[in-house]
Amino acid sequence: MKVSELGEFGLIDLLAEIVSKPSPRQKLLIGIGDDAATWQSHSGITLATTDSLIQGVHFTPDTTGWRDLGWKALAVSLSDIAAMGGTPLYALVSLALPGNTEVDDVAELYKGVAEAADKFDVAIAGGDTDSSTIIVVNTAVFGSGQAGCLLTRSAASVGDKIAVTGWLGGAGGGLKMLTDKIKFAGKDTNALKQAFHHPLPRIAEGQLLSQQGVKAAIDISDGLLADLGHICRQSRVGARVDIDSVPVHPAVIAGFGDKALDMALGGGEDYELLFTASGDTIEKVKKAASCQITIIGTITDDIGNIKLANKEGKPYTPAGVGWQHFRQ
Repeated sequence: MKVSELGEFGLIDLLAEIVSKPSPRQKLLIGIGDDAATWQSHSGITLATTDSLIQGVHFTPDTTGWRDLGWKALAVSLSDIAAMGGTPLYALVSLALPGNTEVDDVAELYKGVAEAADKFDVAIAGGDTDSSTIIVVNTAVFGSGQAGCLLTRSAASVGDKIAVTGWLGGAGGGLKMLTDKIKFAGKDTNALKQAFHHPLPRIAEGQLLSQQGVKAAIDISDGLLADLGHICRQSRVGARVDIDSVPVHPAVIAGFGDKALDMALGGGEDYELLFTASGDTIEKVKKAASCQITIIGTITDDIGNIKLANKEGKPYTPAGVGWQHFRQ
């Protein structure tokens, strides 16, 4: 059945049923089906973010399945909340779809959304549906944070160490593999697909950073260098990155060899956390974290400039610095 046959309100009823499982922590007063969702406000600071995944810009149907698209659409917004040390609570999901889209496909998309929502204890409170010539999935996530403990892009200080969670380059490698139809060994193929399709927002890690006294952080969506550039501009600092310390995803190294480092530096969509703090603070984070934490450089007073070099001090020029919308 096509969505044009089911109709807007039939589609809304179907999607509402898929995400009808109540979150035990979030108490919706009014959910999907009214003009607006309502819930009881939590004490503390409210966080809000929104993202769109657009066909032909962020994904193509031949590289991304419907359920994977649903997971990723919610995960990228959850990652924004994680990057500020917050707790995600509620989400709105809006869809723009061609009329000939199969209803079963849209249901699969919403099952992916529901899986991400269940994993991170988020209530899907509503959204919107519209007709379109291409597929667009928009998510808005609302969360809470503690006053005085939020992570921001503007709080890096000269002398801070620069660190990242997890591995980098996996999503960029996965996209390259899928787009170019490259075949690798089974475990590497699966690892790269997972990195691209199923990013895991570092919510617990963001909260840990906040609890341990970290002040500056960002999630790596545009690429390591691009997102480090955001911190440098807003904090009015510079950075020095040791390329030999960058934790490049092992499957990217295995599959792409000498191109792997550039994928880690500029590939984007890894949704790991990039943060700065004193060396002592980062050591405390390392001891408490459940994932890998790697120091990759130092914040400098060379405002706006990011210098890359290996351990011997030899400068390195990457192939690119990351994603930027509207750039020619």
